[in-house]
Amino acid sequence: MDRLKEAASRIRPLDENAMAKAWAHLDRLTKPPGSLGRLEQLAAALAGMAGSFPLPDKIGRKAIVVMAGDHGVCEEGVSAFPQEVTPQMVLNFLAGGAAVNVLARQAGADVICVDMGMKTDITHEKLMVAKVKHGTDNMARGPAMSREEAVQSVEAGIAVAEQLAEAGYGVLATGEMGIGNTTPSAAMLAVFAGTDAEVTVGRGTGVDDAGLARKREAVRRAIAVNEPDASDPIGVLAKVGGLEIAGLAGLAIGAAACGVPLVVDGFISTVAAIAACRIVPGVKPYLIASHLSDERGHKLALDVLELAPMLHLSMRLGEGTGAALTFPLIDAAKAITEQMATFESAGVSRA
Repeated sequence: MDRLKEAASRIRPLDENAMAKAWAHLDRLTKPPGSLGRLEQLAAALAGMAGSFPLPDKIGRKAIVVMAGDHGVCEEGVSAFPQEVTPQMVLNFLAGGAAVNVLARQAGADVICVDMGMKTDITHEKLMVAKVKHGTDNMARGPAMSREEAVQSVEAGIAVAEQLAEAGYGVLATGEMGIGNTTPSAAMLAVFAGTDAEVTVGRGTGVDDAGLARKREAVRRAIAVNEPDASDPIGVLAKVGGLEIAGLAGLAIGAAACGVPLVVDGFISTVAAIAACRIVPGVKPYLIASHLSDERGHKLALDVLELAPMLHLSMRLGEGTGAALTFPLIDAAKAITEQMATFESAGVSRA
């Protein structure tokens, strides 16, 4: 727990002075005050996260961190795809052929893959390995992992964030890959929101009605068997979570500790963000919700976090694809503060 406690101790509230400077500048630009809406809000928030205004150049260097893990609950028939797809897709990410790679390239961002707990071991020069165990156990029959393994996964995610911040990345984003991972995410959300699987379980990879019923039953059984306590987020991760989900929670904590904005992708990433905020509440101001997924439960997860998404494109792929599409909005918010004329410089009369 030492790394987690140390990272938590470094998280600071957003810099109010930097945000005030940003708003003062935005109000001098040639437009009615506030007329660029959430782009202005985003620019001011970025200043608060960075602790400075003008915004630092490092905000232009962005990475999507795709964390991968396998899930024992797949034994319950909760996914339309076999478990071997997890390492196959990770190799696709590493080769640059997945949707997240295409969208990240378009946004000028890098994709970083991390093995948090795949059943299969992959050797690749571009793969970061922080494997805690070879997949979780079947949460429908007992805990997904031990409490120690959950803490280890969170701290591994913190370490990844710190390493990338040290390497000069100014914005990070969450992505994930793990066949079956909408099932533990739905279980975690049901616990954190105090609701039933009917509300949180969606079709994920596209299961049919019978598969959907199996998923709901697996989530209900996992909660009944493990009795996770919403007031103990580490315990929730251990009992009904996933290795990559815990890693993403750690990534959020580590990013906040480094003063780095974290763009949150879809359903699984948002549930991981809830866990991060329950572990360390100071994380929340550093989160940017990318989009509203079509996956059942995602709106509820965003509501639990009290975050409004930047986009709604009826997507539900995961991987970090929604986050990649949000990066240009961050670039736009920064560009407005740097390139737009003021009333004084343009010789335009104020209202």
